[in-house]
Amino acid sequence: MEYFLDAREDRALTPRTRAALRGAFIALSDGVTHYELTGPPDGDVVVLTGGITVPLFYWDDTVAALHDRGFRTLTYSAYGRGYSDRVRGRYDEDLFVRQLTELIEALAPPGPNHVVGASMGALVAMEYTRRTPTAVRSLALIGPAGVSSRPLTQRLLTISDRVTRVVARRWGRRVFDEHRRRNITDPESAARLQAMIADAYRHEGSLYAFFSTLGHFPLFDRGSLYAAIGSLAIPTVLMWGTDDLVTPIDALDHVRDLLRPDELRVVEDCGHMVPFERPSLVAETIAEFVTPDRKPL
Repeated sequence: MEYFLDAREDRALTPRTRAALRGAFIALSDGVTHYELTGPPDGDVVVLTGGITVPLFYWDDTVAALHDRGFRTLTYSAYGRGYSDRVRGRYDEDLFVRQLTELIEALAPPGPNHVVGASMGALVAMEYTRRTPTAVRSLALIGPAGVSSRPLTQRLLTISDRVTRVVARRWGRRVFDEHRRRNITDPESAARLQAMIADAYRHEGSLYAFFSTLGHFPLFDRGSLYAAIGSLAIPTVLMWGTDDLVTPIDALDHVRDLLRPDELRVVEDCGHMVPFERPSLVAETIAEFVTPDRKPL
């Protein structure tokens, strides 16, 4: 798909604009990545990778709760999200896995590390784990994508880059806003999420990144990936909200059969963004799973 700018994208990412932001930036092979490596210096590292729209700030409350439990955390914004670079090429699986791999190699201990993925980030985390299993100490998947069949709208987007570009230019903001509204049903939480991502999506190339991801990242029919992870001897925990409208929990039994997780946590009265809605529960589940005898600091 040819790179394009949306009419509402009135800002550019530059060293000057980034200088006012918290966190740090690192140049990787495909572009600059915004990240935060924080928490107790001697703590085990938990790497957190998010979904298709969210920046690293999405994990803030979960990160704080993990720090209280003695963990060090590495969060980052995927290319095209938050304040990481907008890549002009294809937003496919290789791009996102390469970003995660290079970031961990540059910043985190040699490992193995604990890896957490939510929504699309669960697919990135699983593919990273499949390619580098010795680098992963444990894996946590939250409201994971990839378990349903590709819907008609997604099939239309993958007919050709030209079709994707036409849809993105004419109806892009409407599609993006509709997806965002399905993430969280609670009005207060939804408003907080919107405030978090609104500024970032004013930067040039943001809508292109979203639609290029829809067109090129394999978000559906990933049963073989789940089965591959299930065959590895890596401790795995699965978390899912009962009210998830993006990756419905109806697929739970199918995922459990393929993934064979060591632990399952179903979160009642919670939507798609479990780390955003129930951060303390997420941190508690991860801490108890990977180090059951650990005491909070």
